[in-house]
Amino acid sequence: MNRPRAGTSFCLLLGLSAISAVPPRACASGSDELMAVSSRKSSDYLRALQADGSFQPEFYAFGEGGHWSAAASDATVDRMKFMDVARAIAGPLENQNYVPANDPRKTNLLILVYWGRTGTAAHSNASIALQELQDAAGVAAAAKSAGTQALASANTILIAGGSMPCGRFDPDTNAAQASDQMPADDAMAGAMAVAAAADRSRDRADARNAALLGYDSLWNAAKGLKGTPLEYRREDLVKELEEGRYFVVLMAYDFQMLWKQKKHRLLWETRVSIRQHNHGFDTELLAMAQTASRYFGQDSHGLVRKEIPEGRVQIGDIRLVGSEPEK
Repeated sequence: MNRPRAGTSFCLLLGLSAISAVPPRACASGSDELMAVSSRKSSDYLRALQADGSFQPEFYAFGEGGHWSAAASDATVDRMKFMDVARAIAGPLENQNYVPANDPRKTNLLILVYWGRTGTAAHSNASIALQELQDAAGVAAAAKSAGTQALASANTILIAGGSMPCGRFDPDTNAAQASDQMPADDAMAGAMAVAAAADRSRDRADARNAALLGYDSLWNAAKGLKGTPLEYRREDLVKELEEGRYFVVLMAYDFQMLWKQKKHRLLWETRVSIRQHNHGFDTELLAMAQTASRYFGQDSHGLVRKEIPEGRVQIGDIRLVGSEPEK
């Protein structure tokens, strides 16, 4: 994901806090019904506390980071606009005392919002390459088997009075065997190269998804498991990354530094995702924001998985009170 440009427009919004939801309630448990959250913060980002122990309010402006589109169309996420996502996130942000700003001079954070769905194309390509490799291996094995049988027939003659075979060399027969085997070997080598390339491409796609969704620490730890008795852990992780997931990413930058000095200083980021199967981005968005909210501005110390809460959205009127134009 790209960091904000020095001239990136931002909006100061009022009315986004007009969102209410029922308290989170655990739904059906199980690995298929879990949200994944990863949150990190800068070592020098500390939130001041009030006398009652709650966080001191910090004022923020939203910025549109971007919409990540998967290869396949998905109306539940494709129809969602930046303001739709911002409305759903504003309430959980306010629960953590992050307050929409109306004065650039008092704004602490620029929160860029990214959302979308990861795809599964890499897995499909790898499957095709594997099938081609298996087909080529079958052709090569059949050619070698036929050549072996022909060689055995050509090199075996029976001695009169016994059955002891002795060898003889027939250059014509061996040349024919070589001419039959070479195309099969070439096809096998080509298929192996394609499969290896597809495997590398799949690994790169999985690594990108891992970084996007906050799975990177698990992905890096799983690299050494390939070919070991613990490889099943890596396979489970690959399956989770490749099944297609809805996600929201918040990246909070120092607003004053960006506005006045045109420098980018990332203070914290939070990534939340849920698998696409049997879910819709539009219906799960508020629950995703609620689940992630306890980690806003905090460090989750790796990936955490939470049961899906159930919520209801009531959106108030939105008023745009000001913006900073691109320079």
